Amino acid sequence: MPGYNKQFELTVDDMDLIETALRHTKQSLSTELMNQAENPSLPGEEAREIDASVKKITELLGRLHNQKQFYRPRVGAYVSG
Repeated sequence: MPGYNKQFELTVDDMDLIETALRHTKQSLSTELMNQAENPSLPGEEAREIDASVKKITELLGRLHNQKQFYRPRVGAYVSG
């Protein structure tokens, strides 16, 4: 059985595209979830699946954010704003 590739060759633009796609998907799913809330006759199981998908996307976006390296000066104190 093949293993997972642990080394990726993605550019910053690739990562930006992935993040944008995830945010767009999350927005679409959230809109669909809100529409289902307005119509209580729709099945609740589908709403739970959408909610689980939104949660997974949110967690993935958080992990991507935590891997970013933000600018910090090498010398001196960092002053934001």
